[in-house]
Amino acid sequence: MKLRTLIVPVLVGWMGIGCALGQSNPNNSATNPYYGSVQVAPATPEVKQLSIDDAILMGIQNNLALTEARQNQQTAQAQASQTLNLLLPNLYVSGGTGLHQYNLEAEGFRGGLLGEFSSLLPPSEIENFKFVVKVDVTEGHANLSQTLFNWAGWDLYRAMKTGAKAAYYSAQSTRGLVVLNVGTTYLQAIADRAQLDYAESLLKTDETLLSQAVAEHQAGTAANLDELRARVEYQTQQQAVINAENTLQKDEITLKRQIGMDPGQKIQLTDAAPFADLSKMSIEDAKREAYSSRQDYQALIQNLRMAELERKAATHERFPTVNFKGNYGVSGISGGPYHGVFEAAGTIEVPIFQEAKFRGDHDVAEAQLENYRSQMADLRNKIDQQLRDSLLDLQTASDLVNVARSNVDLSTTALEQSTDRFQAGVDDNLPVVQAQSTLAQAQSQYVNSVRQFNQAKLGLARNLGIVDTQYKTYLQGGTPPDVKTNPTAQPQGGR
Repeated sequence: MKLRTLIVPVLVGWMGIGCALGQSNPNNSATNPYYGSVQVAPATPEVKQLSIDDAILMGIQNNLALTEARQNQQTAQAQASQTLNLLLPNLYVSGGTGLHQYNLEAEGFRGGLLGEFSSLLPPSEIENFKFVVKVDVTEGHANLSQTLFNWAGWDLYRAMKTGAKAAYYSAQSTRGLVVLNVGTTYLQAIADRAQLDYAESLLKTDETLLSQAVAEHQAGTAANLDELRARVEYQTQQQAVINAENTLQKDEITLKRQIGMDPGQKIQLTDAAPFADLSKMSIEDAKREAYSSRQDYQALIQNLRMAELERKAATHERFPTVNFKGNYGVSGISGGPYHGVFEAAGTIEVPIFQEAKFRGDHDVAEAQLENYRSQMADLRNKIDQQLRDSLLDLQTASDLVNVARSNVDLSTTALEQSTDRFQAGVDDNLPVVQAQSTLAQAQSQYVNSVRQFNQAKLGLARNLGIVDTQYKTYLQGGTPPDVKTNPTAQPQGGR
C-alpha cells in the first residue's frame, strides 16, 4: 500500500510533464511581433556572455514590434512632408519642339481679310494663300504656381504634423514595452537557471542517499522499502532536472528571438536575479510621473490635437482658395526669330454646391474627436488602475519573498536534521524524502517570488513610463530619480 501511494504521484508527475512537453510555446512571433525580431548575426561556436543591458539594447535595435513602430513613424513624417508640399511654391521648367498644323479659318482669319493685305503681298501669293499651314515651333517656359490662401490645407498640414508627433510617442511606447518584455524574459531565464541549479543540487543529495540506502540494504541494516523509496525519489528528481533544463532552453530561445539573436546561439546569462527593496511611492506621485512620462498618454494627447485640427480643416473647407500661376519663356518657329512670352494670373476658387460633402467631413471629424476624448477619459482611469495594481503587486511580492526565504531556511534545517537521523540509523529515509520535497517546493516558491517581485518593479516602471531609461534603477532598488524619457529628439513632421 505504501509503495502504491509513493508510485502513483510519480506516474502522475510523469504524465504532467509529458503533456507540458507536448505543448507548443505560446510566445509566438507569428501572432505577437514583440516576440519576433530582425536577425542580424548568425550563430557562432563560442558561448556569448549576455547581460540584461546587452539583451535590452539588442531588443531595442532588432525587435520586430519596435522596427514596425519606427517604420510607422517614418510614414507619418513623410505624409506630413507631402502635405506641406501642397502649400509651397512649385517651380518647374518645360520646353519642347514639334511640328504643328493650324487652321487659320478656325482661328478667325477669313478669306475676305486678304484684300486688306493686297498692298503688302504679291497677287500670286494672295491667289495661292493656304489657310491650313504647318509650322515647326520651339518654345521654353519657366512656370510658377503657388497657393496663396488655403485655410483648410493649412489646418490639414498642422494635423499631419501633430500626427507625426503622435507616431513618435507611439514608437517610444513600443520601445518601453520591448524593454519590459525583454527584461521579463531575461528574469524568467534567470529563474529557470536557479530552478535548474536547485534541482541538480537535490539530485546530488538524492544520489548520495540512494547509495547509502543500497549499502544499508545490502548490509541487512535497512529494509528493501528504504532502497526502493530512495530510488524513486532519485528518479523523480532526475525528472525534475530534465524538465528544468527543457524550460530553461525554451525560455532562452524566446529571449534570443526577441533580441535578434540566432536561436542556435549558445548564451550564458551573466546577471543574477537581483533582490532589493524599492522606496515606497504614493499614488499621487505615481500619477504625476505617469502623466508626464507615459508615451501612450502623450501620443493620445497628440491624436486629440490632430482630431481638433482635422475638424477645423473640415469647417474651413467652405472658405475660398486663392492661387497664383505664371510663366515666362520664349517661343518661335524653329531656326527663326524667338519672342518672349509670359503669363501671370490669379484665381479664386469658391466652393458653392458642396454643402453635403462639407457637412459629412465635419461629422466624421467630430466623431473622431469624440472618440479620442473618450479614449483619453478611459486612459486616465486606466493609468490610475494600473498604478494602484502595480503598487499592490509590489508590496505583495515583497512580502512573499520574505516568507519564501524563511521557508527555504526552515526547510533546509529540516532536511539536515532528517538526513542526520537517517545516517545515524535512528529513522528510515521517509522523513528525508518528505523533507527534500518540502525544500524543493520552498526553493521553487522562493525563485518564483523573487522573479515576480522583479517583474512587479519593471511593471511599475512601465506604468510610470520610464522603464526604458530606469529599468536598472528599479531592479537594483533605492530611490528612483526623477528622469523623464527622452532618448531622441521629437520629430517636427515636415521641413
